[in-house]
Order: sequence, then structure tokens, then C-alpha cells
Amino acid sequence: MKAEQQYIDLYRQCKEMIAAHSAEAMNALREQAFADFQRMGFPTRKVEKYKYTDVAKLFEPDYGLNLNRLDIPVNPADAFKCDVPNMSTSLYFMLNDGFDRRDLPKASLPDGVLVGSLRELTATHPELAARYGKLADTSRDAVTALNTMLAQDGLLIYVPKDVVVERPIQVVNLLRSAVDFMVNRRVLIVLEDGAQARLLMCDHAMDRVKFLATQVIEVFVGKDAVFDLYELEETHNNTVRFSNLYVHQEAGSNVLLNSMTLHNGTTRNTAEVTLDGRGAEVQMLGMAIEDKQQQVDNNTFIDHRASDCTSNELYKYVLDDSAVGAFAGKVLVREGAQRTSSQQTNRNLCATREARMYTQPQLEIYADDVKCSHGATVGQLDENALFYMRQRGIGEREARLLLMFAFVNEVVDQIRLDALKDRLHLLVEKRFRGELNKCQGCVICK
Repeated sequence: MKAEQQYIDLYRQCKEMIAAHSAEAMNALREQAFADFQRMGFPTRKVEKYKYTDVAKLFEPDYGLNLNRLDIPVNPADAFKCDVPNMSTSLYFMLNDGFDRRDLPKASLPDGVLVGSLRELTATHPELAARYGKLADTSRDAVTALNTMLAQDGLLIYVPKDVVVERPIQVVNLLRSAVDFMVNRRVLIVLEDGAQARLLMCDHAMDRVKFLATQVIEVFVGKDAVFDLYELEETHNNTVRFSNLYVHQEAGSNVLLNSMTLHNGTTRNTAEVTLDGRGAEVQMLGMAIEDKQQQVDNNTFIDHRASDCTSNELYKYVLDDSAVGAFAGKVLVREGAQRTSSQQTNRNLCATREARMYTQPQLEIYADDVKCSHGATVGQLDENALFYMRQRGIGEREARLLLMFAFVNEVVDQIRLDALKDRLHLLVEKRFRGELNKCQGCVICK
């Protein structure tokens, strides 16, 4: 209990301070989250859901926290410049785990749309505050419980009924600290019936210290609403990231979730989607490019609770050096969820003998009128294709790069934002060539 005890002691000693710098909606769930965390502790690898990630080891170091919410001496808008050609976004910043109010976008959002601090907006909009914590069950996951008991701020996005947000919303999460540091971020997204929005979240680390980031995202998608969420991680080898995403979809809704890891240290992504209305659709995509000792562990769960719903999953990994990848995906089709269509695919390339990939696709079906399939492969580059390309004058290194680039492009090509798709094609190519140290076009200045 060494890793757990330091967080138990921290909360007991600082709970008044934590609450004083947060909001009522967040404070209301802390004691229950604390009790759940005490009861569960960090999961061991004997817990099926976490068998590929040593959670306690990652939380064991002594990290600093900004529980007093002291100002961080940096203006994100000055320190970070992102110039993605042809992609006009409404740009916002999260500095560590707090929403930054400086230099907010000049472009106005449609009437009624809210983008801002979770702490502030839940205080002024009780109807939204009531949604907080409804999807993220602290009794089922220790990381979610820890985040709930420590998080003090985050991001809230609200789109009213039938409102279409034409301009993509971009949120840049910046990690900044002079010492090893822990952040706990919350995100609450609510789309009412018929609403439409696209969100791009980019994670970056400004300093070379060790960072531990926990993030819990709750997404409510109303009837016939359309929502795209793109998550792009470009941090560094000293960063540990735990992100738990919970999505609830009503009838006729359409959701695309795309998680892309280009640079990281250790990343654990959990995504749980509930299709709770007839005709709901979800597309889940994931891509990870890893080398050195990097690790990416994606764990997904899709719960088909209603009839005539569709889910498609595609996750691809390219592992080099001693990198480790893991994918565990479960699709549950409940009794009565007739005419379900579900496809789950995991494809992986190991470029060296030292790279390791663990994959575990699962189907659990209690309805008889369904079309469901799943599959996984782990292999190396096609030697016949390499030979064919070399016979036509392409060098071996270039041929390998081209094949790896083509392999992951299937994920990139399904992005529904053309400017982001074009930019990611370039970023992926540069990543394979070893030219990408941070987001191309983004300049981080200290």
C-alpha cells in the first residue's frame, strides 16, 4: 500500500485546501471517491483490466501538486504557437489542470455554446453541474476515484439543442513545471439533441521534468447529435498519462473517437462507450507510434444496450526498439440489442525482436440477430513488399518507412477534419523519419 498511502495521507491533510480552490459540484463527490480509493487501492496486474500496466509503480514517485492554485508564470498563448495550415479553430488552453482565461479566442461561438472553466461554469449552471460524475463511476476504477478526489478544475463544453458549431474547438493541454509534477484534469462535454461539434485536444510538455497526468472525460451525446473527439499526444519520455474517457450516446447519435500517440513515455487510455438509444453509431480509432522504452496501453469497452446500433473499432501500433504496446477491447451486446453491427480490429507491427505487443479482443453477445466480428494480428513488415520496392530502386530504409507510413494511414484517413488529416500525414512521416521532436508548426518557448 506504499503508493496508495501517500495519496490517502495527502487527501486527509489537504482536503480543506483542495475544496477551497474548487467548485461545489466537484467537492460533493470527493468523500465518496476517497472512500472508494481507500477500498480499492491501485489495481495490480492480477486485475484483468490493468494486466499490462503496473499502475502502482507509476504513481509511486513523489510528485508536486498545485493544490493552492498558485499562478504559473507563463502565458500559454505567448509560449505556444500552433500554425496548422488551413485549419481555423477556436483555440483554448489548459495549463496543467486549470483552464487558462488569458487571450481567449476572438471568434465568437454560436449563441448558448459554452467553453470554459469547469470550476466556474458548474457554479453558474447548476443543470450542467448535475451531470458531473454521472458517467465516471468511482466505485469501479481506482484512477477515476483518485482523479475525482483530487481534481480542482478542468474544461466544460456545452452545445445547446440543434446548434451546429462550425469551427472546430481546439484545446491545448500544456504541462509546465520546474519540478516533477502531477496534474489531475476533468473534462465535461454535453451535446444536447441535434447538436454538432468537433474537438481537438493536444497534449504537450514544456519542461523535461517528470510529469504524471490523470484525466477523466465525460461526454453526453444527445439524440441525433454528432460529435468528433480527436486526442493527440506529443509529450516526452518522462511523461506518464492516464486518461479515462466515458461516453453516453442516445438514439441516432453519431460519435467519432480518435486517439493518436506520436510521442510519450507511458500512456494508459481507457475508453468506455454506452450506446443507449436505437440507431446510435460510434467509430473508435487509435494509432500509436513507439520506440525506445515507450509504452501505450489502450483498453476499450463498447456497451450495446439498444437495437440497430453500430460500432467500429480500428487500432494500429508500430513498435520499434524495446517499446511495449497493449490493446484490450471488449464489445458487449446485451439481450434485446437486435440488429447490432460491430467490428473490432487491432493490427500491429513490431520492427524489432525486442518490441512487445499484447492484444486481447473480446466479444460477449446475448442477442441472436447481430453481425459482429473481431480480429487481431501481430507481425513484421512484409518481406515480399520490401523486396518488390527494392527491386525498383527504393533503398531498404526508405522502403521500410513507406510501408510503416502506409500501415497507419488507414487510421489517419478516417479523420473527418481535412486540415487535421493532411497535417497528421506529415507529422506521422516525420515521426518515422526521426525528425519530429514536437508538433511541427508549434513552437514552445521557455
